[in-house]
Amino acid sequence: MDVTMDEADALEALSRILERLTQNPYDISLHAEHVRIARSTGMDDQVDSALEMMTAFWAAGEQVWLPLIEHRINTSNLESPEDLRAILDLYSRAEQDYLSIPILQKHLEFLVERYEHFAEAESKPESLEELFSPEWMHETLARVVGAGIGHLTKSHLLWDIQRDWELERLQNSSGEDKERLANAVEEMLLERLQQPHSNYEETFQAYSSFTTNYKPHDQYESLLVQASKLRARSVKGYQIREEYEVSLERSGFSLEGYAYYIAAERRRKTPDLFVLKTLYERAIAEADKRRFNGESGAEEALRSFWTGYVDFLRTQDVDGEQLLLIFRRGMRSVPASGELLARYMRFLERALEPEEAASEINALYEKAQSIAPLQADVEQLVPTVLARAGFEKRLIEAGKAGEDGYANLLQILMDGISRVRRASKTGDPRLRLEKYLSAICLDVEDLHANAVVLWEDTSKHYKTSYLAWTSYTDVLSKQHMYDDARKVFRDIAAKNLDWSEAVWDAWVSFEQLHGSVDDIEDALDRIERAQTQVNARRAKDAEKAQLAAAQLIAETQATAVPVAEAPVPAKAEPSQGSTAMDVDTAAAAPESGSKRKAEDEAVAESSKKARVEEQPVKLKRDRENCTVFVADLPAGVQEDELSTLFKDCGTIREIKITQLPNSLVATVEFMDRDSVPAALTKDKKRIRGHEIAVHLAWRSTLYVTNFPEDADDTFIRTLFGKYGEIFDVRWPSKKFKSTRRFCYVQYTSPTSAESALELNGVDMEGGRKLSVYISNPERKKERTDSDANEREVYVAGLSKLVTKEDLENLFKTYGTVKDVRMILDDKGRSKGFAFIEFGSEQEARAALAANNHELKKRRMAVTLADSRVKPKNKTPGYREEVRNRSVRVRNLPAGTQEGLLQQALEKHAKIKRVEVFADLAEAEVELESAAEAGKLLLKPDAIEFNGNTLQIVAENITGPPTSRPIAPLAATSGFFVPRTAVSRPRAGLGSKQRGLGTAQASSSGAAASTAGTSASGSATSASSAGGGKGQDDFRKMLLGGK
Repeated sequence: MDVTMDEADALEALSRILERLTQNPYDISLHAEHVRIARSTGMDDQVDSALEMMTAFWAAGEQVWLPLIEHRINTSNLESPEDLRAILDLYSRAEQDYLSIPILQKHLEFLVERYEHFAEAESKPESLEELFSPEWMHETLARVVGAGIGHLTKSHLLWDIQRDWELERLQNSSGEDKERLANAVEEMLLERLQQPHSNYEETFQAYSSFTTNYKPHDQYESLLVQASKLRARSVKGYQIREEYEVSLERSGFSLEGYAYYIAAERRRKTPDLFVLKTLYERAIAEADKRRFNGESGAEEALRSFWTGYVDFLRTQDVDGEQLLLIFRRGMRSVPASGELLARYMRFLERALEPEEAASEINALYEKAQSIAPLQADVEQLVPTVLARAGFEKRLIEAGKAGEDGYANLLQILMDGISRVRRASKTGDPRLRLEKYLSAICLDVEDLHANAVVLWEDTSKHYKTSYLAWTSYTDVLSKQHMYDDARKVFRDIAAKNLDWSEAVWDAWVSFEQLHGSVDDIEDALDRIERAQTQVNARRAKDAEKAQLAAAQLIAETQATAVPVAEAPVPAKAEPSQGSTAMDVDTAAAAPESGSKRKAEDEAVAESSKKARVEEQPVKLKRDRENCTVFVADLPAGVQEDELSTLFKDCGTIREIKITQLPNSLVATVEFMDRDSVPAALTKDKKRIRGHEIAVHLAWRSTLYVTNFPEDADDTFIRTLFGKYGEIFDVRWPSKKFKSTRRFCYVQYTSPTSAESALELNGVDMEGGRKLSVYISNPERKKERTDSDANEREVYVAGLSKLVTKEDLENLFKTYGTVKDVRMILDDKGRSKGFAFIEFGSEQEARAALAANNHELKKRRMAVTLADSRVKPKNKTPGYREEVRNRSVRVRNLPAGTQEGLLQQALEKHAKIKRVEVFADLAEAEVELESAAEAGKLLLKPDAIEFNGNTLQIVAENITGPPTSRPIAPLAATSGFFVPRTAVSRPRAGLGSKQRGLGTAQASSSGAAASTAGTSASGSATSASSAGGGKGQDDFRKMLLGGK
């Protein structure tokens, strides 16, 4: 009975979904739901029907086509020519939608299986005609393999099938056929050797075997030498891209990973059509798969990939027939993409004769009006209407539009404007169609009045849009309707507009041109009164926003602290200072003793005093708390426009505008964090009619650590890129500690950062669990390893038989052992000393109790490590030895991160330390050995870094003098750079330390610090004195001293 009810429910659900699909067949989510419901019924015919229905309206991926093909094969008579043709047609349709290696592989296997079947039968149905003949197979296999031959890591799954079939055919041939087929196979092998692919060694081995079996023996070596030369470029091409392929796989083939890979390929001086074409196909197929599964953002990514694909092919002068096929496939894949449709219409205009183009474009435009998702999306609807209107306008200009040309053009635009306003309550804030129609009307003398009517209607519809009102007054002015324009300005001066200042400026400019002295004075008086009203209204909005921000911060703080650890409120009056922005939502509260020794002692001494609320830690510049992030900026926005927008929020310290691959963003830093709440009220304000987004910069920044040691910038970007557009990835310098392994990932939106928190705790290589937290500016110090010296002990006097595990087992009794660095000789045995890093300073101090402990019949000395203390004894010639294995890198791009530069150089040699001198655009690089330095100096190919070609020269030959040390101070051994002990007793004897005492070390450190400060100050002064006027002074000169 239950089964019957389940079936009844499923059939009812099918009926409902079919009714919805009838109304909206271009909603892919409905098709996905239809397939899911059909599968739940367990009825194969319903599943087949659902899959077929989807392929009728949409391009489909392997998740749709493979079940369809399998069902067709299982229910067909494979001896029947009609059924075989139907299966082959199904494969052809599937391969036209998206690139799918599994579909292509199954197609090839099906072809080979049927060919062998008919060959063994020694006869085949005559009605098959040329199907499955050797010549037909040769052409068909080549065509199917060619569809996926550009896939760098999986194309061998296809090509190997073709190769094996061709070699078997060659082996079974004789006479003239054998020579002809041998030449064809050789050509196929040599062509493959010139294509970048992952198993190039196997391909070369296949060619070697071929020459052994089918070529004269005396030509063997010369042929292999020639083949080696031919494949050199393709091998290098694959090796260059191998890191992108690995990172892409590690990221789970994320869409952001594909976007990053594609951007890297397109930045090349000469983009490779063979690689990029298939890379776009792979990205498109992955995006479709994710869209079908309901992943957020997949539809937008898919549209972006298609438009980027056709734009790239257009710039490569690809054959028109091939580009036409791509456009048709694209419109099946993303029928609601107005951007792609607009490009398609422009392509047809270029490729076809006017009459044929008009017919095709009209048909496309009419079909677009029936696609509900497109008609509901303003950003897709506007480009479609503009493309259609642009075609009509160019027909008019060419004299090929007929008498009704202008009437048709006006009708297209007015109908488009109506559709846009129906699609969204906010319509098009940029008023693109209205501007286009206005320009048309003003170009034709008989239509001038229409422009006035258009903007009058537009200003009534977009009541708060400064752009609508200023455009209205502008057209009135052009028609010499000055009194009407002045009346409009007076009416709207104090209205609640999205940018009142723009309207006021337009009014003053208007009166300067067309008004009398009284008109100018009246306008200025009215504007002054309007400013008072607008500022009062904004102050109220800012107060509300500040309260909302404070409430948000308080709620975030409350959720960040577990209930058991929440502090008991003090009875003392709470501070009225700024609220700390503590939002480490993914992290547990740290132990109270961590890195707080001085504060803990102070609390202990004053324990009888009343407890008051703890104030936020004061940061030197407080950049994180004083900065807002501005996204969704219009193209070409200038710094002064942002300054105008935020000037009423507080004093601005710095504005930085950055162009990302897909957007323009900016950071605005204020002098005081109290300015930030007011700045947040600018969210959803408009610049150039474009709505912008404003949020706290730290809310979109993640602190990431505990990732694999070999993880690089590409790995991090591909791993985190799937959650949103990344603004920046900042890496730490390793010049003071080579084991640092953390970075900061900043997105363009807080939503992306919050989504990426799901990566916290994800298992990585080596049993690690990735740590991902919202970056808290109040805990910035805790987020670095600046206190590593206090958490590390130095162990000396070890037996050569001691292992890393022995030390871990011994010292874990004192606390959490984060790292054990044992210094080994060339035989892999201990050199007698090691460094143990603990989780906290208290644990490291507790481990001092192990001093004089006997381990494997040797007593060891345990002291706190401190790399800031200069060792007394150095190996003779150490400084010269360091210089010999160091190089200087020049022509660094601005803003070079030491961590990123080290990653780039480590691909070519073993790097020990990198130090960047930003003022010189150079860096000093210390390598593991002189041989590694020579490898870097003698590298034949130039190293590209962030668009710059690096210049590498020997440190001991050239390079400007600098007060900075060539290398960090070394230990006595000369081979390893430990944190020198503050106090090191002799092993097992407990005698006084020989060398620097604690007082001496502190004194030396202070002196060094003073000297460094002095040098820095001198450099700054020199820069100030000799630098002349800066950019701000030049800007003031351009603005006439304003």
